[in-house]
Amino acid sequence: MVILVNQADEQLGTMPKMEAHEKGVLHRAFSVFVMNRAGEIMLQQRASHKYHSPSLWTNTCCSHQREGESNIEAGVRRLEEEMGFVTELKELFSFVYKAEFDNGLTEHELDHVMLGYYNEAPEINPSEVSGWKWMLPQDIKNDIALNPDNYTAWFKIIFNKFFDHLFVKNQEDES
Repeated sequence: MVILVNQADEQLGTMPKMEAHEKGVLHRAFSVFVMNRAGEIMLQQRASHKYHSPSLWTNTCCSHQREGESNIEAGVRRLEEEMGFVTELKELFSFVYKAEFDNGLTEHELDHVMLGYYNEAPEINPSEVSGWKWMLPQDIKNDIALNPDNYTAWFKIIFNKFFDHLFVKNQEDES
């Protein structure tokens, strides 16, 4: 089940995940970015048997909150389920996006973007993830421009917002 929301992130009800994606109904979601001390982002490659975007690269993990679960609790839970580790997360921002897929499904999400830090190798769950790697944000930005079909639709949208957030934050920190 996913949590249906309005533009103000107020809960309107719940709906089975597949039905929400078939109808393109706005629902709550989250995206986690994990960085290491070298400033690299941990990317995951989705498992090849996923029902959409199989084998594509994306952020460290993403999913949907459960009813009664905070954004941070959901992010920590799913990070452990997919990548096999726990780290403290901080919510950075949220925004609404819509991405349509070739298989007729639509992601229409109010996405809560979170950041955590970790310096070890993950213990990936092979039913969710087929691979992982560390990449510098600028290298990701360059690779998305050169090879956009290697990345999930939502990651390309979210990454630009995350990159801008990092860039603005670094400029503010230097001031």
